[in-house]
Amino acid sequence: MITKIQPFEGINSIAVIGNYLPRQCGIATFTKDLVEGLSARAPDISTWAVAMNDKVQGYAYPDKVRFEIHQNKYADYAIAAQFLNISHPDIVCLQHEFGIFGGPAGSHLLKLLSDLHMPLVTTLHTVLIDPSDEYRTVMIKLGELSDKLVVMSHKAKSFLHDIYGITEEKIAFIHHGIPDMPFIDSSFHKDKFRVEGKKVLLTFGLLSPNKGIETVLQALPAVIEKFPDVVYIILGATHPHVLKTEGEAYRIMLQQIVHKLNISDHVIFQNNFVALRDLCEFLGIADIYITPYLKEAQITSGTLAYAMGTGKAIISTPYWYATEMLADSRGKIVPFNNPNVLAEQINELLVDDTQRHAMRKKAYTFTREAIWKEVSQKYLEVFSEVRQNRILCPRPRHSYVGNIKAITRFDLPEIKLNHLKSMTDDTGMLQHADHTIPNRLHGYCTDDNARALLVAALGQKYLPTNGLGLDALCGHYLGFLLYAYNEKTGRFRNFMTYARQWSKEAWSEDPHGCALWCLGKAVAFLENSGHLEMSTVLFKKAIIAAESFRSPLAVAFCLVGLDAYLERFSGDRDARRIRDVLATRLFTQFKENKTDDWPWAEDSLNYANAKLPHALLVSGHKMENREMVKMGLDSLKWLLSIQTTDNHFAPIGCKGWYRKEGKRARFDQQPIEAKAMVEACAAAYNISHDRQWFESAVLCFNWFLGHNDLNMPLYDPKTGGCMDGLMVDGINQNQGAESTLAWLLSLMTLQKLYADELLHQSSPGLLA
Repeated sequence: MITKIQPFEGINSIAVIGNYLPRQCGIATFTKDLVEGLSARAPDISTWAVAMNDKVQGYAYPDKVRFEIHQNKYADYAIAAQFLNISHPDIVCLQHEFGIFGGPAGSHLLKLLSDLHMPLVTTLHTVLIDPSDEYRTVMIKLGELSDKLVVMSHKAKSFLHDIYGITEEKIAFIHHGIPDMPFIDSSFHKDKFRVEGKKVLLTFGLLSPNKGIETVLQALPAVIEKFPDVVYIILGATHPHVLKTEGEAYRIMLQQIVHKLNISDHVIFQNNFVALRDLCEFLGIADIYITPYLKEAQITSGTLAYAMGTGKAIISTPYWYATEMLADSRGKIVPFNNPNVLAEQINELLVDDTQRHAMRKKAYTFTREAIWKEVSQKYLEVFSEVRQNRILCPRPRHSYVGNIKAITRFDLPEIKLNHLKSMTDDTGMLQHADHTIPNRLHGYCTDDNARALLVAALGQKYLPTNGLGLDALCGHYLGFLLYAYNEKTGRFRNFMTYARQWSKEAWSEDPHGCALWCLGKAVAFLENSGHLEMSTVLFKKAIIAAESFRSPLAVAFCLVGLDAYLERFSGDRDARRIRDVLATRLFTQFKENKTDDWPWAEDSLNYANAKLPHALLVSGHKMENREMVKMGLDSLKWLLSIQTTDNHFAPIGCKGWYRKEGKRARFDQQPIEAKAMVEACAAAYNISHDRQWFESAVLCFNWFLGHNDLNMPLYDPKTGGCMDGLMVDGINQNQGAESTLAWLLSLMTLQKLYADELLHQSSPGLLA
């Protein structure tokens, strides 16, 4: 009979976020048990779940699951926050394990948590003792966003305080929950499993190579010698992620050990993910439970808690959780990977019934506080405390990705490559489109395919790539550039007809520079070794011609490409020499041409203007030339000021451009101008750490989404493409290559900027 508790004031609904059965993992079991435990302990409170999915199709969840999040889909986290805010649970309880959330160190989760209106209680299933910078930063931010952190061991509590600087007042200890099972003799159910009269050893849990089961198998012959009636049951399916990447290699290895040691009659493999009722019966027949993990870094273990809760005599290796839970003779600790000592301890417990039963009773008594009825009560008490504290001491809502000026606060759209792919055939990316349909009449051009290569290369680095085909797209675009490069002249041809014939137009520095910019960036990000080698070789060949360039824009393109190339191959002396020559040339052009009211390298502003200060910034930063960096910042600030109207970005139009002492053209405004500004402002922010540049990057990006002269969006959320320009009378509805690539590169730049902000906001020095 369930004892009904007094209502918890102000708590009518609780949402629990985590994996959920039938997904096969320990956190899924824990989340389900917590939801059901809370529902049983407080039936008047609506308790439900938000489930994390590791596959697109999800799982056949029960009704308790009201919402699903695909772990690698960033947009899902914002939508989940919106769903939770609309649903109004009084408390959100998060089950945290780094690996079940997307992004670096699971940082996608921070978007969801930062947007929540209600109090957050986070249960930590892992606390790292020696985290990398990314993991440390995410854990610290998780602590900041949570009203309370729940740990399941006292060692975890000390780790949070000593390693992450989280105050003890913010941490609560609650045992890992276990079912309430009777204390019965192990012989009671043995006949059901056909092991009556046997001494039964048991290990259970999802199989993976860190479990150390081979140590038990190696110890078994010495046990069998004294106890010929012993049997060892290995209960549990292979972990789904291990099964996906390694198959049954670990189980097969264990079976080979069994065969080699000739102990097949004494080992039973139960390859099942067992339900709770079956698990309780298996635990009931065990005389000794063994948990032989190979490393100490295990801060909690549900399988150990379950075994103690059934009153088992337990032998374990000294991982953190076991050392704490089995203290005071509640179990035996043996060294890691030591079959001889393990065999001695098994034999000792099987001989000494008095010691074994005393150990059982201590473990069972100790875990009465860990049964779900008690654990659920503890959680409800924490929830009540947290809610009352929030009422008494409200804190301002904040967002790590949205704490910028109101006019620029928004959620980033999802990156969609549909239109990019529709514009690409086996030759490369076509230049133009009629609405969304590729217009083959105008064929292809080199600078579009260069930008497309950059999109595909960046996508492989920063997007979940399953099913996107980015590697193949890289091959298409790189193949186009290889064919565009004329070995005889050392220069790129630019225009190709749909019949694959090169046009006989005069060669221009700007497309060549654009190709070098994108190739250099691709070299920095490509991971396919073949693509990397081809891009590097092509870049090295094509950069030779650039040394004589005089066009400021072409020089700027080359410099941004060289900066990225040198990120990967910093020791390339020839590339550094050319970088220094070109940077000095561009810097000199600025110094010789600028005036107080026109701080620019030439007498007109036209195409991709922001690339010039962008080049000065990155080159001056790497060359440690402060004057060059200052010139870049000053000219970019001026460029932004003359393109900002009524708190929105208004790029110089291509119908007349803007000549010194002339009148600037307001229309047609082109996406390429917004893209260049977004990239330059992002670079300025990363170099100067001045928050104003972050806001300026977002301001310029907003132009795509409708914060512009006509209050009309150019981004098409259905196709993932972008309209060709902002006209005086509306939007150019065609979605050509340049516009779509400008949109995708801008979105990727801002996503990376937001990701850096998530990971480094509290550690600004890391941005360098």
